[in-house]
Amino acid sequence: MNLLDKIISVKQKEVSKNRIQYPIQKLENSILFNRKPLSLVRSIEEKSSVGIIAEFKRKSPSKGIINDTVSMEKVVKDYEEAGVSGISILTDYSFFYGKNENLTKTRSIVSIPLLRKDFIIDEYQIIESKSIGSDVILLIAEILSKKKIKDFTSLAKSIDLEVIIEIHCEKEIEKLTENSDIIGINNRNLRNFLVDFKNCSKLVSKVPKNYMKIAESGITDVESILHLRKKGFKGFLIGENFMKDKDPGKSCRNMIQALKSYENKNHNEI
Repeated sequence: MNLLDKIISVKQKEVSKNRIQYPIQKLENSILFNRKPLSLVRSIEEKSSVGIIAEFKRKSPSKGIINDTVSMEKVVKDYEEAGVSGISILTDYSFFYGKNENLTKTRSIVSIPLLRKDFIIDEYQIIESKSIGSDVILLIAEILSKKKIKDFTSLAKSIDLEVIIEIHCEKEIEKLTENSDIIGINNRNLRNFLVDFKNCSKLVSKVPKNYMKIAESGITDVESILHLRKKGFKGFLIGENFMKDKDPGKSCRNMIQALKSYENKNHNEI
């Protein structure tokens, strides 16, 4: 059994347990379920946006502990103040040390779009995502059929959540549906968690132009972002590169300042 299969197996048990402990009716009656979600698409499209979606991630299956000492409250507030377009919160505990409470807490601290990063395999998790304060959910094409992606996206849209469909290889492009908001191309292979930075560049031209595209994994510097922008990417999901620093918010701010400095220089030269 590879790592992805293990994650899905654990997730199935987790969802079954949560259904009993937190029934859908209870989730739909929560305060956050009735709030109007924020748009990540609009946030990325804003003129002042640099398109960075900064992630809070304490651990990964491939790297182990990345940062288990920093204050989550400080990091997410620092991300917002740095000027990110959105924040991604890992909610999987078994493999990433994440939890739903991290997203709910973040929702009370910041006023920008929040992506719930998890392995969504059941409609229950979509309702749950809204109830904990998410604005956007991630659907991974590798673990879902085209029909499930279509059905899950329709459900998400019906409760005003935006959807990122994540692909890793060319054959997954055929699973894309017209009602998706954003296509995320991941440089990370989810079966062994290895990163190939060329993957984004290789796949982007094969994805229809009408989708907003974001690049995920392995983005470590301004040059990488500039390269990906030229290829057609509008957004950049960055987690480990910030989180491995003792001050993730400062690392994020430095990257955004460097990007804006480059943009201003280019604009002035024109």
